[in-house]
Amino acid sequence: MLKDITLGQYYKGDSAVHKLDPRTKILITIALLVSLFMIKSWWGFLPVVLFLLATIFLSGVPFLFVVKGLKAIAVLVMITGLFNVFLTDGTVWFKFYFLTATYEGLSLAGFMVVRICLLIVVTSLLTLTTTPIMLTDGIESLLKPLKKIKVPVHEFAMMMTIALRFIPTIMEETDKIMKAQSARGADFETGSLLKRAKALIPILIPLFISAFRRADELAVAMECRCYHGDTNRTKMKQLHYTWLDCLALLLVLVLFAFQFIAEGIKI
Repeated sequence: MLKDITLGQYYKGDSAVHKLDPRTKILITIALLVSLFMIKSWWGFLPVVLFLLATIFLSGVPFLFVVKGLKAIAVLVMITGLFNVFLTDGTVWFKFYFLTATYEGLSLAGFMVVRICLLIVVTSLLTLTTTPIMLTDGIESLLKPLKKIKVPVHEFAMMMTIALRFIPTIMEETDKIMKAQSARGADFETGSLLKRAKALIPILIPLFISAFRRADELAVAMECRCYHGDTNRTKMKQLHYTWLDCLALLLVLVLFAFQFIAEGIKI
């Protein structure tokens, strides 16, 4: 399951989506996230799904590789769905002891599950098609106006990018520790949920030690390369908008238009 996490990974490619300016992709991602929270009907999801399918096709990233990241949140999605099914008032569907499932809860559960899955796919596409360096430059450029009020924009962008970059690394380290513990007799697969949760405790200590060690090594490496934040810093690659960026932003505006129409007519 740990290997199924795609958030923070970069899928090398030379597609039109990879060539987009990182600022464009960040703005599109934010717009899609906002639109997902604005959706109130099932038809509102249709434009977003079509846009994501077209983006995945154009990016050249395998569809199965993109949706693989949903396996990592399967438990979260299941718990969210069950809570909505049994804790939403409405017309009774069935009763199981003291638990009462409703049709309204079932509809809301499906709605929330679809929304969470689309949120993961949208954010995964951003990191899969954008290198950490370009992502840092894009975030820093978009937040540049905040420098006027003394906000450390460069440091903030760098921290966000490093956090995303080390997600796959931490997951890989966790997988290695779990295999090492399993070789010593640890059992993470059988038993109750509480028992399996307790079995994960011995993993946390070496994982934290490894994470702090990596952070210290990264800090030393940056100091050895005379890194001093944004002071007199230049960039080898300058960001420039192209006609592809304008076209992508125009398509997002069209997407919003279709979404508002779908919400307005209430099919």
